[in-house]
Amino acid sequence: MKRKAVASSDKPAAKRPRPDIPDYHATPQIKEDDGSVRWPAPTTQIERAREIIMECALSGTKTLIVPDKDADGLSSGAILRHTLILLGLREDLIDVHLLSKGNNVFDDVERARMLAYDPDYVFVIDQGSRSGPPIIDKPHTGLVIDHHFATEADFPKDSDHVSACHSPPVATSSLLTYLICEPLHDKVRAKCDWLAVVGAHGDLGNTLKWEPPFPSMTDTFKKYTKKLLNDIVSLVNAPRRTATYDVISAWDSLATTEVPSSVLKSPRLLAARQEVNAEIERCTHAAPKFSADGKIAVFRIRSEAQVHPVIATRWAGHLQSKALEIVMVANEGYVPDKVNFSCRIARCARGREIAVDIIQTLKGYAAMSDPAGGEAESVDIDAEKRPFIERLGDNFARGHVQASGGIVGVEEFEELMRIMQIGVKVDKPGGEGKSPAKKKAGVIDAKQKNTLAGYFAKA
Repeated sequence: MKRKAVASSDKPAAKRPRPDIPDYHATPQIKEDDGSVRWPAPTTQIERAREIIMECALSGTKTLIVPDKDADGLSSGAILRHTLILLGLREDLIDVHLLSKGNNVFDDVERARMLAYDPDYVFVIDQGSRSGPPIIDKPHTGLVIDHHFATEADFPKDSDHVSACHSPPVATSSLLTYLICEPLHDKVRAKCDWLAVVGAHGDLGNTLKWEPPFPSMTDTFKKYTKKLLNDIVSLVNAPRRTATYDVISAWDSLATTEVPSSVLKSPRLLAARQEVNAEIERCTHAAPKFSADGKIAVFRIRSEAQVHPVIATRWAGHLQSKALEIVMVANEGYVPDKVNFSCRIARCARGREIAVDIIQTLKGYAAMSDPAGGEAESVDIDAEKRPFIERLGDNFARGHVQASGGIVGVEEFEELMRIMQIGVKVDKPGGEGKSPAKKKAGVIDAKQKNTLAGYFAKA
């Protein structure tokens, strides 16, 4: 005896509508007191940056460029290097310093290494910034070019800076550098336009629309296809994600070529991308755990490769819930005794009435003195007689409000997880927190006669 199949509806299940996210270039801009638009950075900062670049080129003295390790940072450094050479500075007077794995430009060991070049001009690009001593311990002219979130006080002593972080839509460091340098020489555009695109697509994605206030790149896309430039982004981002951290190969490919297509032929870059893709695939299937309030989804992985930002971006586009705001991927194997983590705003949280600010959210959790859920006794917030937010250190909650992260000690990270109540399920009184299906699970209706036992008895 066979049961008749229940007729299914011909209509496909309705898909959950994707949030309507406005185009990046359409972000409302800020106007100066005189009515002019403040973009890509305050005018006084841009003018001072141009003065320093011109002074450097004419000085004929040793110059050090310190770019970040990704497509945006390396493109920024390459644009500045090309500009200085076009303005007359000899190539042999320009050095580049690439940071060691896990370090930042403000570490004492990196400051000592930069000092060893004995430069008179130092350009720190796309590294983020914070207050502290001079960039190096000798008389020099220092300029920070950046777009990460910072206040006016968050820059090295005695240095100048130009920052895009408070001039929406926030330009990438490479685009900011390009817009600073382009008027300084008539050949900058022809030589560096593709680098500006590579850097911008590296940070903002390849769907970015080059519409005002962004400069028109129509001529650039006639010379080079978008596919070519996007493939370059993928390749130059790969070496810094590998366990060997071979950033120099990416820098050499960008900074020394006259033909962008040559970047696609680099055996080292191709091998690095293959290695990184395999590691992403290995780590991307980790299961998430959620905070008790449902706002944070945490994936924990262990890899010597820097794949946590990629996985965070990937999952931020897939996970959906009414409460979810932030996806965090924590890598416990990148640097010994440290946890490197990356956070991205979940796509489902974009466009909500109250914008998500990752930096403030993380700091808000860290500032909680007593984690709820009965965990207070197991967490010593006053350990070492310092507030927890201070023990997390200067590398906690850095970057952008929409793409932040940090590097913290293992013990501090576990404490943060307890404060967030990651993996703790909190049911509301009366079971209100359960879905209707879960409420009904395990409850047998006495009136139900159509049971499996009855079915098999009849059969």
